[in-house]
Amino acid sequence: MKNNTIDAKLLSAQVAIDNALSNETIKAAVALFGYTETRLLAGKSLLDEAQNKQANQKKEYGEQFAATDELDQAVTEANQVYMRHVKVARIALNGMRGATEALQLAGRRKQSYSGWIKQCNIFYTNALGDTAIKAKLADFGIDEAVLQEAQAKVRDVEAKLAAQLKEKGEAQESTQQRDEALEALLDWTSDFVAIARIALESDPQLLEILGIVEPG
Repeated sequence: MKNNTIDAKLLSAQVAIDNALSNETIKAAVALFGYTETRLLAGKSLLDEAQNKQANQKKEYGEQFAATDELDQAVTEANQVYMRHVKVARIALNGMRGATEALQLAGRRKQSYSGWIKQCNIFYTNALGDTAIKAKLADFGIDEAVLQEAQAKVRDVEAKLAAQLKEKGEAQESTQQRDEALEALLDWTSDFVAIARIALESDPQLLEILGIVEPG
């Protein structure tokens, strides 16, 4: 369900409930059909809950989008360094089949987050753990400190991916909670509007106050 449609439904419910509570004539008319002030206030409580859930859902998705942007930026920066190191390593370690395999220099780079992280971790862990490889890479300007700094960038991506997945889960949960609250409100409002049409059928202007426009 689109957010603009949800906001419109919430506004319609708010107009009906708030104006019923604030207009004594309407309140008296619907009370004859069981919609006492207490029952109207119960509808108001459902409205408040749905509005709060809608606001929270928007907040959670905002946090998810921010986390995704941070993740994408971290991946871009780390991948630029990693790809440069892979290209240099292919030259520095040319002919060293063991090193080529240890650093996974052959083949294409993984495109998924998990695949890319695994490939990067293998590269830097094995490069830092092998004296011969480190020496060869150092001859081309990639010394131990450079490798460690690049490895830290990959770990930062891992942390940001975990944060993004957490925010994604919270956003999905907030949508479910919002939808449940909205459904409860719309069920209540549907019944109330149907009763209001009966209670106020002789006064279309009062129906209009509730946002209910009858066909001409």
